Formats: sequence, structure tokens, C-alpha cells
Amino acid sequence: MITILIFVFLGLLIIGVPIAVSLGAAGAAAIYFGSSIPLLVVAQKMFQGLNNFSYLAIPLFLLAGSLMEEARLSERLVAMASRLVGRRPGALANVATTSSAFFGAISGSAPATTAAVGTVLIPSMKKAGYSGADAGAVVAASGALGLIIPPSITMVVYGVISGVSIGALFINGIIPGILLTLAIAGLNYWRGRKRVEGGDLAVRKVEPYGLLKNLIALFMPVIIIVGIYSGAFTPTESAAIACAYGLFVGMFIYRTLTLRGIQRALWSTAATTAVIMFLMVCANVFAFVITTERVPQLFATWVLGVTDNQTVVMLMLLVLLIFVGTFLDNVSALVLLVPTLMATITAVGIDPLYFGVFTIIALAVGQFTPPVGLNLYIASNIARESVERLSRAVVPFVLLYIVALLVFIAIPKLLTVFS
Repeated sequence: MITILIFVFLGLLIIGVPIAVSLGAAGAAAIYFGSSIPLLVVAQKMFQGLNNFSYLAIPLFLLAGSLMEEARLSERLVAMASRLVGRRPGALANVATTSSAFFGAISGSAPATTAAVGTVLIPSMKKAGYSGADAGAVVAASGALGLIIPPSITMVVYGVISGVSIGALFINGIIPGILLTLAIAGLNYWRGRKRVEGGDLAVRKVEPYGLLKNLIALFMPVIIIVGIYSGAFTPTESAAIACAYGLFVGMFIYRTLTLRGIQRALWSTAATTAVIMFLMVCANVFAFVITTERVPQLFATWVLGVTDNQTVVMLMLLVLLIFVGTFLDNVSALVLLVPTLMATITAVGIDPLYFGVFTIIALAVGQFTPPVGLNLYIASNIARESVERLSRAVVPFVLLYIVALLVFIAIPKLLTVFS
């Protein structure tokens, strides 16, 4: 059954069938041709793939981020970041990175962060003397912070699949998110030492008494994390509160969120949720076949046959995660890998919470690497630059993320500070 599964899955991917359909079709083919299990189990497993209350947090967090985006929050965050960064070397690049960290803490999505910040900053960076490739590379790499800094949609998915507390994932994503933001800022500073940036920052100035008003949006992730970690509400309830907060701030504080904007946010949320949920139901069929064939246990046995050293195992898994993340989006990679890898990390004594934060960071690299890095294509479109040139310009940031991941392997406590 596993042979049929692999051949059908890879064959469909090669001819360009979407990943969700490939997962579901491969699982159905393996059950129909490779076992005596009735095909009715496919429908049952698809239903079970959605029958989880925690998944309700996904559309709600998406809606909260969309509402803030429709309220043109990115312009305010860019203005705040420019005040923080000033005119130091690599200033505009660091405005992009800081703004991405701010917006990522609200949207929970790497593509949304890249699009929101890039639309405002990439044209300004080009006017200031940055090449289109360099401007796009900075924004694409910084946009990946949206997956790491909580609240993160990817963390919700990992938490549901693995059984790890979503609240614990959120709060333990803060430190690596800050460290990566500082590391990217340091790289921007080093690369910009000889750059003379001309022109105005071309971002809206913060009003003399408007700083607190602009900071109000950043209270959203604070409310979410404190509320979850204190036990005041569940992750799903926190997502609903985030929606209400985004609606209130956008309509009554900033007064930039219109009824038309709310409609666009709802349509965007519905479309993205449909894609994610369809992927989840199809992946559940695929996971059923893998579990039935005991693939997780066999993989764990193979790894233990090679080594039982946690550091070596993590290095092996890092290579696997970077490779898979290069070809699959982060949600697809999670639903494909986590059920198998959980048995492996449990066998060698690796903390699932630590592995979850680590996995999310590793898969974030795939967001700005070819051939399927969505951040890369978004930034390329905004910068009006070829993906090939952006792919070369983004190499230093890829290496930076990999070095950071190696540091997290050497010092695992950095990913579990609050546990």
C-alpha cells in the first residue's frame, strides 16, 4: 500500500496536480488498490480531518489579520519603524525588517506580511538607491517572521496535529522571533555600511500625539498571548477576541476600515480558509495510510539505527525540513511530516514543544526560496524584478536563518524559555 501511495503522490506532483488533490488521491488509490479496507473510509477520514474545534482558530486569526490589513495598518507600522531605526546604515532595509516583525505579530502570515510591508516600502527603497532585487530580498526574508512571531497560523496547525499546547508555542516563539529580527537587522546594517541612501523615506510621518494611537494595534498579540497563557481564554476564543479587537480598532480608533474593506477581508479569509481546510482533509487520508503502514515507527527505528544522539538527529531533521520546505508550503509540509517525525523525536527524547518552534522556523526558510517560495514571488511582483535575481539576492538571508537554526540546535533552551 505504501508503494502505491508514494508513486501516485509523486506522479501527480510531477504533472502539476495541486498538493491537496495529490495527497487525497494518493491516499484513496493506496486504500482502493493496496488493501481490503472499504473506500468509504476515505470520506470518514476527510470528515475527521475537519472535526476539530481548535481549527476554528485558523479562519478567525486570518480574519483578524485581514481586518488590520484593510485598515491600512502597515502604513502606521512602517512610520513607527522608521522613527525607531532613524537614518543609520541600511536604514530603509531595517525599517522593512522592523515593520515585518510588527505586522507579523498581527497577521500571523508570511505572505500577508510580505505583501503589506512590501507594497509600502519596496518602491521607497528603490527610490533611495536599492536595487529591485535587494529591496525584494529584504522584504521577502523579513516577511517570514510572520510565521515565527506569535500569533502564527502555522503554530496553530502544528499544535493541532501534534497535540502540543498552542499557547506554549505562541509564547515560546517570542524569543526566536526577536533574535531573528535582530540578526536580520544586523545583516542589513553590515551590508548598508557603504550605502548612501538618498531621497525621503517616503513613509507617512507619525503625528506628534499619534504614537500611542499607532501602538494600539500592537496590543492585539499581547492580549492574545497573555490571555491564553493566563488561562483566561482558549486559542480559539483568543482568535475571536482578536477579530473583535481588529474590527473595533479599524472602525473606531483609526477609522480607516470601511464596510467595503470588511467585505474584502471576509472574502479573503473565506478563500484562504477553504484552501487550508481542503488541504487538511486530504492530508488526513494520506496520514491514515502512513499510520496504517506503521511508517512513523519504521522511520524512528531507522533513525535510532543510525544514531540516538539528539544533536545529530536534529541536524538530520534540519536537512529534511529545509529540503521539504523548499518544495512545499509550510502547512503542507507540516501535515505531511509531523505525524511521522513525532515518533522519531519521542524515541530520542526531544521535546515536542522545542521541535515545534524549530520546525516552524526551518519551514519559514522555504517561504523565500525557489521554486515555490510565495514571499519571493510576491516581492518579485512588487519590485518588478525577476525571480531569478531575487533568488540570488536572498542567499545571505537564507544562510543567516540556517546559522540561527544551528544555534538553536546547540542551545535548545532558546526555544523553550517560557516552558
